[in-house]
Amino acid sequence: MNQAEESKLSKPHAVCIPFPAQGHINPMLKLAKLLHIRGFHITFVNTDFNHQRLLKSRGLNSLVSLPSFRFESIPDGLPPSNEDATQDSPSLCEASKKLCLVPFRDLVTRLNNNSNFPSISCIVSDAAMSFTQQVSQELSVPNVGLWTSSACSLLAFTQYPKLVEQGYSPLKDESYLDTIIDWIPGMKGIRLKNLPSMIRARVNDPNYIIIKFVTEEIMDKIPKFSALILNTFDILESDILQQIATKFPPVNYTIGPLHRFVLNNTTQDKDLKSIGSNLWKEDTHYIEWLDTKKPNSVVYVNFGSITVLTKEQLIEFAWGLANTKMNFLWIFRSDLVMGDSAILPYEFLAETKERGLLSGWCPQEQVLSHASIGGFLGHCGWNSTFESISFGVPMLCWPFFADQQTNCWFNCNRWGVGIEIDSDVKREVTEEVVRELMIGKKGKEMKENALKWKNLAEKAITSPTGSSYMNFDKLVREVLLPKASSFLPLD
Repeated sequence: MNQAEESKLSKPHAVCIPFPAQGHINPMLKLAKLLHIRGFHITFVNTDFNHQRLLKSRGLNSLVSLPSFRFESIPDGLPPSNEDATQDSPSLCEASKKLCLVPFRDLVTRLNNNSNFPSISCIVSDAAMSFTQQVSQELSVPNVGLWTSSACSLLAFTQYPKLVEQGYSPLKDESYLDTIIDWIPGMKGIRLKNLPSMIRARVNDPNYIIIKFVTEEIMDKIPKFSALILNTFDILESDILQQIATKFPPVNYTIGPLHRFVLNNTTQDKDLKSIGSNLWKEDTHYIEWLDTKKPNSVVYVNFGSITVLTKEQLIEFAWGLANTKMNFLWIFRSDLVMGDSAILPYEFLAETKERGLLSGWCPQEQVLSHASIGGFLGHCGWNSTFESISFGVPMLCWPFFADQQTNCWFNCNRWGVGIEIDSDVKREVTEEVVRELMIGKKGKEMKENALKWKNLAEKAITSPTGSSYMNFDKLVREVLLPKASSFLPLD
């Protein structure tokens, strides 16, 4: 064996496995890239279904040129479904809990028996994929969990047993939704309807499957991870992080914003930078269109990978945007409308053809960092929320599902960067809040707040004394490479 081969096999080897949904794959891939920069051999494990979607979207077009960053897949056990749409969330929860352990163990065994790869030294698991804990125990290697949502939503989920005890969950009466829940530290004034949506699910609601999964497979098993990684930074959620530290025994490492962290460290690595995570084929012609627009003049509209609208909601949003007479870029998934194809009226398209662009899936970070973007109308998923904050873009918040309600409340009531839109959306209200966002007094204040958070996020990841910079260093040295005598620093 020559020196190069010995060096390759002596590398630490991290197996990274996200929960099989777009919003979980994105941050896990960012974390995997950071570890690769730090000198790790990476095996990234998707489900077969999502692996094929990535191949189709050309997100994995650089695999051949980067042998130390490999992709593998395991079956999810679900029946075939629409290859251009996100799989059913309750079904994914059930499948990951019952059907993924054995194929994951088989994959890990095969990797460890392959003499071309270094032995597995750690597992980096989505906190929702807690079955990996059994495999890491068998291998006697560290297993760190990645919580891909906000810290505030994590704290909210820990309140579920008390909400059941107090009679608020499962929800019995819609009138309870405005009840102020006054016992959660760091969330003074929050209402029941601002907590994650599945917390209040009725027993016969599919979301009840998800909340049981969250409490039994995530909350109960987080303490068994070697450590917990949170995609946030200390100053943004300081009060919440203090509470989380009292609830979960493992050391918690805040190392966000992951997308900015990676962006700052992959500028010279074209192979690593080109590895994508989007399950939809990316559209790129929007950049040329944005380049023709004035700074802060475009409303960016994107409801994420899971949110679905009714036909009525789609029409109300559309005409609300049209009536503002402002520029907008709308990311339009084929499955955006509930149970039907997403089709906009011809009159709307004709009215907005000079100032509106409908685009397919795109690299959102490129959009939010573009000078022409003045505001973001979206669903408040954590990836979107955190990306928007870290690029200094204020938001209009229309939460749909899961943690989005909690993220929305913090946007509007703690961080000063958002305005909430009622679930029963009306075009007149949409027009009014878009105008306020883009040219109103409150919109200006939100922009100033967003820029403040942007600067703080930048310091967290770039300064050697930044909280996220130091926490990532500690994570590698103290958890993932506790026996290593040397490791590669970040540039």
